[in-house]
Amino acid sequence: MAIKDILKSKLGFGAAPLGNMFRAIPEDEALATVEAAWNDGIRYFDNAPFYGAGLAEIRMGQALAGKPRGDYVISTKVGRIVLDEIDASPRDNGEKGEVFKHGRPNKVVNDYSADATYRSIEDSLTRLKTDHIDIAWVHDIAQDFYGDEWLGKFEEARKGAFRALDRMRDEGVIKAWGLGVNRVEPIELLLALDEPRPDGSLLAGRYSLLDHDRALQRVMPLVAERGLGIVVGGPYSSGALVGGPNFEYAPATPAILAKVAAIKAIADRYGISMKAAGLQFALANPAVAAVIPGASRPARIAEDGAALREVVPADFWRDLRKQGLVNPTAPLPIAD
Repeated sequence: MAIKDILKSKLGFGAAPLGNMFRAIPEDEALATVEAAWNDGIRYFDNAPFYGAGLAEIRMGQALAGKPRGDYVISTKVGRIVLDEIDASPRDNGEKGEVFKHGRPNKVVNDYSADATYRSIEDSLTRLKTDHIDIAWVHDIAQDFYGDEWLGKFEEARKGAFRALDRMRDEGVIKAWGLGVNRVEPIELLLALDEPRPDGSLLAGRYSLLDHDRALQRVMPLVAERGLGIVVGGPYSSGALVGGPNFEYAPATPAILAKVAAIKAIADRYGISMKAAGLQFALANPAVAAVIPGASRPARIAEDGAALREVVPADFWRDLRKQGLVNPTAPLPIAD
């Protein structure tokens, strides 16, 4: 089933912050954030075992307990198994460094085999307190995590996780699957295969106002042509777009900060928020099924909902294009 046919809304909830991403988030604050998302009408929640070594899934399971399961969609990821034992050695998280250093101390094992895929889904069901997963993403088989070894990991997943997820979908255990990555190339490679048969993918950070050229050229047309869908993660580019210090899990470069300042100058002139610009840009592409900004505080949820409803003048988008701040071929939420 195509991703866009499963999702219940264009705005979803990215659960990475619930895993204590960048900071130790108090339990009550984490649960209140999910509750705020529910109260604001969000019915799509994305998670992963990697987020705080299962912490984000555990918290989400608690927060959604008692909600009608048929009313919302859950996606989570496979490729990593969270063990009961404590991890005494430093973790190698590639470019993600110590993003989840405040998460649970459990050991996390990277494994894209078929057996690990089945186990990962079972473990996630337990942590999430649910009887089914709607969408499963194969997590992080890309350069940012595995460097030169990423193609080997992709091949491991092709023989294991991809085929297992194909079977699970065909058997009705899940409704859909694809990749959950921060790079364009793995999705491009997946779409070039004769088999298996993915339903879409989650692409984080690569289709934002600050970085969209490669995805626009290499992935979006293929996805749209096949009637699949892309879920856009990281629409605020790790916070850089909305005034934060980080881009791609690291301090933003002067070039990125200059681009943010140029976009913000235009946004200020039209009296619109940077969040509205970021969310509405992503959703203007017909290949995009939903966008899932992360949030760690209830107040942020209200901001995201308001940004989606905000009226952005067409001339704002035209000015971005005129000043070369968006790719000239990028679909924009205007008629021309």
